[in-house]
Amino acid sequence: MAYDPNNIFAKILKGDIPCQKIYQDNFALAFYDINPQATLHALVIPTGPYISSDDFHEKASDTELVGYYRALNKVIETLSLKDNDGYRLLSNSGKNAKQEVPHFHTHVFGKQFLGPMLSVAKK
Repeated sequence: MAYDPNNIFAKILKGDIPCQKIYQDNFALAFYDINPQATLHALVIPTGPYISSDDFHEKASDTELVGYYRALNKVIETLSLKDNDGYRLLSNSGKNAKQEVPHFHTHVFGKQFLGPMLSVAKK
């Protein structure tokens, strides 16, 4: 699958769609999710064109990898989650994981009890 430069996150990065920005540097952009699933629900996306976690980890330069994860940590600090009662990071990859936007991203959840990691799916 080729990267779609017209996906919603690519449009946000280009400034075509506004977002409620939390943090931005050369490696990542963080903003609040427009459909929050928790009291605090932010998204952190790399500035490069990566479809999924696999794509990002296979193709990004060492500088991009380190820059992204340092930016993610900066977002956690900015949102005052380090000294809170915890937070959750989640990256969905592929259709079975319900990745909705084909641009690698990490969800940051916090400021509430987050419950179990997964619910048991019934067949």
